[in-house]
Amino acid sequence: MSKGKGRIPGSMPMPRMSPTSAQSALETLQQKMLETQESLASEMVEVSAGGGAVTVVATGQQKIQSVRISPDVLGAGDVEMLQDLIVAAVNEAIDKSQQLAASKMSALTGGLGLPGLLG
Repeated sequence: MSKGKGRIPGSMPMPRMSPTSAQSALETLQQKMLETQESLASEMVEVSAGGGAVTVVATGQQKIQSVRISPDVLGAGDVEMLQDLIVAAVNEAIDKSQQLAASKMSALTGGLGLPGLLG
């Protein structure tokens, strides 16, 4: 057998871990992930559309907390424009919330890109 078989040329060998320490590390990571997911429930992102005509607040778990509509927009009477602004603000809030969650999880996992971590 050739030495280094199964490795990518020029890569560092993976450190060996005992099954017990690997299990412990996995349990610690799982606990930290749960704590991070719970903390995301209390973290808020706020976005606005239409120059502040519509403002949406969402948690780090993509739950919409509030939608504020400027009275000026209501006076304009353009329902279709208001609907578009609400959709734009909600979508941006969700995107921003997902970015926040991904950033927090990435910091935890060291950027491993493990699927399904955001639950």
